[in-house]
Amino acid sequence: MSQTRQSQRPHVPDRASPEASPEVVVVGSVNVDTVVRVPRLPAPGETVLGTGATEHVGGKGANQAVAAARLGRRVAFVGAVGDDADGGTVREALAAEGIDLVGLGKRPGARTGAAVVQVDTSGENCITVLAGANGDLDAAAVRTVADDLRRALVTVVQLEIPDDAVAAAIALAGGTVVLNPSPARPVAAGVLDRVDVLIVNRSELALLAGETEPETAGQAAELAGRLSGPAAVVVTLGADGAVLVRAGAVTEVPAVAVERVTDPTGAGDTFAGALADALVRGESLEDAVRWAAEAAAIAVTGSGAQSAMPSREQVLAARQASRS
Repeated sequence: MSQTRQSQRPHVPDRASPEASPEVVVVGSVNVDTVVRVPRLPAPGETVLGTGATEHVGGKGANQAVAAARLGRRVAFVGAVGDDADGGTVREALAAEGIDLVGLGKRPGARTGAAVVQVDTSGENCITVLAGANGDLDAAAVRTVADDLRRALVTVVQLEIPDDAVAAAIALAGGTVVLNPSPARPVAAGVLDRVDVLIVNRSELALLAGETEPETAGQAAELAGRLSGPAAVVVTLGADGAVLVRAGAVTEVPAVAVERVTDPTGAGDTFAGALADALVRGESLEDAVRWAAEAAAIAVTGSGAQSAMPSREQVLAARQASRS
């Protein structure tokens, strides 16, 4: 399936107009990613020769914002960049997606976040992140967009930013709160109590539950059911699909088959952004998870994170093709 997007710049509503209020606010990180192709991921202490490299705007927060915007949502992004050239690159790329950047601050003397992504021929990846200006995002910066957070239908947060910024965003959110605790680390119970939907993969679930990684969907559901705080937990399981656990009920969502996985970088972020899109449109959580899985399946067939994220038309076309 082609990943080519329209080059036309999206319409960005005037903030003074009634249509300007963001439907989704994403509070999180933004990086410039260097993606290196390798024949296989290196073992500790081993040097592997790369076969090519490309640069993309990334970061979990920015990726999730782009995913939701590309599916048709009005999105505001809250984050921080440095006063370097990469900061300008980031701002230009996100603005081209129609994303509101009032909450994207510049940190003098800081460098913009960066990541090195190694991807092997089977589609497996390994990622190293340098926080840079992302590490300077604080609660005070989040509070500057408090009105947007209160009005937004969905607020999406991850953990590539400091804990106080995460807590502030969740406390101020007036709509559905979606937390993707990645990179995984313990989260304060008081924060989790305010989360409506927690999106985790196997390793993140294991860390939060204090257990070993689940091998099956049933084990994942059992571990997710033990977590206290979030109203619902969605566990993404790659080729095994996803599991939704809510109020003791378990819904398994099968994976969407793809011919070839080219690059899984950003697939989880596509899932989170697509889930937010569906919730804004009033879909049930079960249907939102299915929509997110369909969007993520398209993302893994392209190269890079944001460059592979699908439009609404692509997801609908893939859904129609799977049913014909």
